Amino acid sequence: MSTPKVEIYTKMYCGYCHRAKQLLDSKGVEYEEYDISLGGPKRQEMVDRKPDARTVPQIFIDDKPIGGSDELAALEREGRLDTLLGL
Repeated sequence: MSTPKVEIYTKMYCGYCHRAKQLLDSKGVEYEEYDISLGGPKRQEMVDRKPDARTVPQIFIDDKPIGGSDELAALEREGRLDTLLGL
């Protein structure tokens, strides 16, 4: 099973971003982080990928939008996150 590509759009000083990254880190998952604190092309990319995205973090696993920190935590509670992460 190949390792899925995990991407997370974040902003500085974002507690929810920190919480989501902490969960991914605790599982030993590598991810690509895009800091969109100052806007720019990565912020536009996030909105293009998930048009209703208004908050961070926005998490994508193999290009599938997962949502934010709460959604990631819910997947973990439901026992579905490890499968998505290929663990």
